[in-house]
Amino acid sequence: MTVGTAKEQVTSQGELARLDVERVRQDFPILQRQVHGQPLVYLDNAATTQKPRAVIDALSRFYEGSNSNVHRGVHALSQEATDLFESARQKIGRFLNTRKAEEVILVRGTTEGLNLVAQSYARPRLKAGDQILISGMEHHSNIVPWQMVCQQTGAELKVAPINERGELIMEEFVKLLSAKTKVVSVVHVSNALGTVNPVRQIVELAHRVGAIAVLDGAQAVAHAPVDVRALDCDFYAFSGHKLYGPTGIGALYGRAELLEAMPPWQGGGDMIKSVTFAQTIYNDLPYKFEAGTPDVAGAVGLGAAIDYLQAVGIEQVAAHEADLLAYGTQLLSDMEGVRLIGTAAHKAGVLGFVVEGAHAHDVGTILDSLGIAVRTGHHCAQPVMDFFNLPATARASLAMYNRREELDALAEGLREVVKVFA
Repeated sequence: MTVGTAKEQVTSQGELARLDVERVRQDFPILQRQVHGQPLVYLDNAATTQKPRAVIDALSRFYEGSNSNVHRGVHALSQEATDLFESARQKIGRFLNTRKAEEVILVRGTTEGLNLVAQSYARPRLKAGDQILISGMEHHSNIVPWQMVCQQTGAELKVAPINERGELIMEEFVKLLSAKTKVVSVVHVSNALGTVNPVRQIVELAHRVGAIAVLDGAQAVAHAPVDVRALDCDFYAFSGHKLYGPTGIGALYGRAELLEAMPPWQGGGDMIKSVTFAQTIYNDLPYKFEAGTPDVAGAVGLGAAIDYLQAVGIEQVAAHEADLLAYGTQLLSDMEGVRLIGTAAHKAGVLGFVVEGAHAHDVGTILDSLGIAVRTGHHCAQPVMDFFNLPATARASLAMYNRREELDALAEGLREVVKVFA
């Protein structure tokens, strides 16, 4: 089907119509394949989502008809490529509701975006005695860059604890805030637990003490609307490949006044206005932070992914995934020998679990033999595993194209796992 035909309409009574998941699934070619002789059940969407035909075709069209480098060419292909590239930036800006497109920096993904903020905003400003506050549920990409800044500046990293349900303990978070806090950086949605943090409240609390607020949006943008102006955050990073787009592309939103005051993180072509051996004058936003040839095709594909998601309807996607999460949570909660890890009151579509007596890798291997793809390991969130005293978990994560029958298949597969390790 073409882009947009899967979009469901709001009923005349104002209720949100149900997502037609079977029609959506037709847009994703890989879902038609088999694995080990079984129909593919793809439940590894927090690691990366599959790509709709619209994105695949957009990449093909670019390489077949418009491939060229951007910004510095006067010939037709370069101008076409530049228009497509900048159109993608505009789409991302509208998608996040930025004040202007220049607040969108195109990066390789969430990790690069957070490193950019750490090295370009925090490193030049922080000093001994300053503090950076994160949470106990962070992905490594929102831990290690701040540790590096602390090593470079003498600042101190503070960690707000979580509880046994995988929720941020807000009372403890507030206690850790002070005039020494210069940066607050937290995950919007936990990749290991599915916890949805109260990010608007966190941003407000950070601003009260004069700190900037940075949000890791990798697991949020594909699952519910994100409005950076409503959130009032200072920086917001996400990855395209978790949003049905290509790998190697993502975006960092930053307030224009902060970006203007930050030095470039990398030097090279296109981030300059002029270069002599004596002096370099840097380019305007956003190009000051986009040294070298960018992933032009990736940006085009990300723009197509945003078009696709908006055509389907992100509110419908959110409602569909909420239904799947509730169904899957009930299925796994009722199973002997299976324990859910991450039971926050407010969650996105992540089901982390362990099977009694089995290592997560063994669980994943058995499920894979049945055609069921889940992620196993520490999920680049080792402190979370340490908190729960676990070496690893298995994680089933949901997307718009998943259905209840696939969660039934997961439950049946887990019964087989339980039998093996009983």
